[in-house]
This record gives sequence, structure tokens and C-alpha cells, in this order.
Amino acid sequence: MAQILVSDLTFCYDGSFDNIFENVSFVVDTDWKLGFLGRNGKGKSTFLALLQGKYEYQGAISASTAFDYFPYKIPDFRMGECVSAFLDELKSGCEEWRVLREMDTLGAEAELLYRPFQSLSFGERTKVLLAILFSGENDFPLIDEPTNHLDMETRETVKRYLRGKKGFILVSHDRDLLDACVDHVLVLNRKTIEVQAGNFSTWWENKKRKDSFAQAENEKHLREIDSLKKAADRTRRWADKNENTKIGFDPVKEPDRCKDTRAFIGAKTKKAQARVLAYEKRIGREIEEKEGLLQDIENPAALKLYPLTYHKERLLYAKNLELSYEGRDEPVLSGFSFELGRGERVLLQGVNGSGKSTLIHAILSEIVKKFGEQDPRAGKAALRGIDFPESDYDCGADIIKHGELMTGAGLTVSYVNQDTSFLCGGLRDFCRERGLDESLFCALLRQLDMERAQFSKSMEDFSEGQKKKVLIAASLLTPAHLYIWDEPLNYIDVFSRMQIEEMILRYEPTMLLVEHDVRFGERIATRTVRL
Repeated sequence: MAQILVSDLTFCYDGSFDNIFENVSFVVDTDWKLGFLGRNGKGKSTFLALLQGKYEYQGAISASTAFDYFPYKIPDFRMGECVSAFLDELKSGCEEWRVLREMDTLGAEAELLYRPFQSLSFGERTKVLLAILFSGENDFPLIDEPTNHLDMETRETVKRYLRGKKGFILVSHDRDLLDACVDHVLVLNRKTIEVQAGNFSTWWENKKRKDSFAQAENEKHLREIDSLKKAADRTRRWADKNENTKIGFDPVKEPDRCKDTRAFIGAKTKKAQARVLAYEKRIGREIEEKEGLLQDIENPAALKLYPLTYHKERLLYAKNLELSYEGRDEPVLSGFSFELGRGERVLLQGVNGSGKSTLIHAILSEIVKKFGEQDPRAGKAALRGIDFPESDYDCGADIIKHGELMTGAGLTVSYVNQDTSFLCGGLRDFCRERGLDESLFCALLRQLDMERAQFSKSMEDFSEGQKKKVLIAASLLTPAHLYIWDEPLNYIDVFSRMQIEEMILRYEPTMLLVEHDVRFGERIATRTVRL
């Protein structure tokens, strides 16, 4: 059994004032199935890069194993080639028969290895790259968010596959996947790092108990500090008042006083002052014991939403709908009938390629069309599409529609796109272009635990999770009758997912969602529609 030892690790990126890691030390075993948790931007992917030796750092990382990282980066010039042609570039010394064996375990057809990579779906790409990752004999796998963009069936396949493996580090925000696959967790808390046996649910229950105890201890210390301060103040005021009586007295009013009384009063005052010093020392000890109690408490702010109430019961309606693209023989979606009522939160499910995003684009296109047949850009008033990339205003232009698809008149929609690649520039420009109040927007990002230091950066430098939070925050600030979110939780950390769940359950907006997080869907969906 080998170990990965991290000692006094300190690291920050060039040009950054804040350390990502500072004097961090811990030990993990390479036969653990280790879940790696932490909020977006805390340094999970950075630590995986440090293990691979990509950056210089202070301190020491000691390991007797070589590391291999998922997902592999496929160069653009290789996208048109089959994976078998550049297998050795992805993993040196990789043997094709081992890859095919792993693909069989994943339930993937061998022909995927001999098809152009760009022709593979997200799920097929994930299966092929995981098969390559685990085809080595001595490498220790580092797996970074393998289930993003995957449908539920492929997630189940990946979950079963990883459950049967031994020894890896898995970065994921999918609670269901973590519970099924890991036996230890490495957690980047707000101020500390902890390693614990068990899966996500085990750690979460322990954390809630630990946080509850810390809060109770903190309240106890606060009460004790308050009591000691009051006692010290009373004693100090008595001592000061008594001290003032040492010199000068009225012999008529105080016939029993004499000059010798001065020493007696001074002795009493000295004892009182000593008690004040003792109180202050006890207050210092209480404050010292209180320090750090709440440093790792996760107490996320309650998010707000501003849904509008639509004047009719039905917002969307489809009957015998068929959707296809120009140049394709087979329709993406056919014989589809559906309606969305006010207050419903409908979750669209289906395998990749079943038409979920196509249906959303067709709905958005229909709304744009209603607001201006001659000028589609008039639809911006309807698509309070703060996060709707400019190119996507024509998102339904190449969709061929048959059957009925009706959207409510005057319907205002807020849309979260699954793609974040269009985000660029600073947050100030982003707010100005979309008519958002910058101070409210930044306050909401802070509630989603984005550090203030990020606000001055260009969005191209944000992590994927931080980019997604930008889109979600923009949508939350937009009053709308209908919220259409297409895979909103990709890359979003566990704690923010829970915040968003609580917000949706509190405000009960009308929503149409595509999301493959099982726990999220179970909590917030009022109805599930499978394509």
C-alpha cells in the first residue's frame, strides 16, 4: 500500500496575491477510492495539476506512483481522427487490447475506438477516455468531474464502473455518484483540510453534527465572555469609585475616618483591581478558545428569486410535435405531446441526443418569433436572456418543426444555457450589457461563495463552476414567468446546489429544466417528462 504525502504545501498562481494552499499537510493511501470535495475555486483541479508536476510550489508532495488525469485534452487537429490513431499520445505505452477490455466493462462498443472523435457523443467520449485511463497497470487515476454533460443512463454506467475500481481520486459534485463510488473523502473546507473515511453522506452527517457542536460551543463562550465583561466592568467601576475616597474626607460626615483608613481603602482597591485583571485573563482565554470554532461552518445565505405570475394557467403546449434539423433524415423528436402549467417544475429526461436541448431551442425560438416576426431581436424583451449568447438568438433557425408548439402570449423567460464559452470580459460589462444592477449582482455572487478577488478578473479566467454561477446569478436577478435552465448544475459545487434547491422550494417558480443530478431532481421536480 503506497501513500501520497503532502507536507507544508504552499501555492499561488503568478500574479495572484492570495495563496490557493498555505502550509497544507495530509496523507492519503493509493488504494482508497477518494472523493475530493470543496467549493468552486477552492483549488481541487489545481491540486490535481500539482500532483502531475505542472506547477512549481513550496513544500513537498511525495508519492511512489505516477499520475494520470481524466479528461484527456484532445487537440483540435485530432478531433476528426479516430482515437486509436493517437492512443499513444494520450497515454504513453497504452495497449489497444487493454482499452477494448475496459470498454467492454463499460458496456461500450469497440467501434467507438475507430470512429472520428468529434462524431462521438459526450457519453461515448467519456466511456472511451475512462477506458484509456484505467488501461494502465501502475498509474494512479485522477478523475476530474466525469459526469458533466452526461445523461442519467451513462451516469449510472460510470457509477457502476468506478464502483468496481480500486484506488483513484475523484473530483465530483454529484452526491449520488460520490455515495456510490468512494470510501474516503478529502475535503477542502473554508479554512482547513480534512481526510475522513466514508462516502459523501457519511461525511455530511458528521459535518452537520460537528457544525452544530461548534455553534453551541461558540454560543456558550459568547455568554461566558459577556458575563465576565459585565463582572469586570462592575468591579472596575467599584475600584475606581473606592480609590477616589482615599484622599480627603469630611470629619463631620465621616467621624470614624482617620488618616490610617487610607491604607485600608488602598488594599481593598488593589484586591478589586487584581480581580479585574483575573477577569480580563479569563476573557482572553474564552476568546482564544472561541477562535476557529466557526471557521469551517457552511452557513450559506438564503438566495432570492423574483418570479412573475402569469395570467393564464397554461404557459406551453405541444401536440404531436416533430423536430428535426436540415440535412438530417431522422427527426430528433417525434410524436411529442406536452403542456406546462403555472407553478409546475418539469424535469426533462432522456439519453444524450434524445432532443432535450432541441426542444428548449424550439420553445425559445417560438417565443422570439411571437415578439417580432419581422425583427427577431425584439424577442429580447421576452427572453430576459441575460445569459443568452448573441449567437443563440437564432438557436431555432435550423430546426424544422411539424405539429403544434404554442407558447403563452407576453411570456417572459429567463434562460440558463448549458454552454459558458461565450462569457468574456469583466463582470461590470456583463451587467451593463444585460441591464443588471452591478452591486446586487456581485452581492449574489458572494452569496454563492465567489471570492471578491474574482470580481476584478476577466471571465475567461474563471473556473467552469464560477462561470456557471455567473449565469445562474444573472437568471436569479431576472423577474420572469418561466425559468428555462439547461443543465444548470454542471461544475457547480455541492453546497451551492443545496442553496439553489432550497431557493426553488421556497419561491416555487414555474420551471422547465434539463438536469441529470438525481438528488436535485428528486427534491425540486413536480413532474418528470422522459423523451
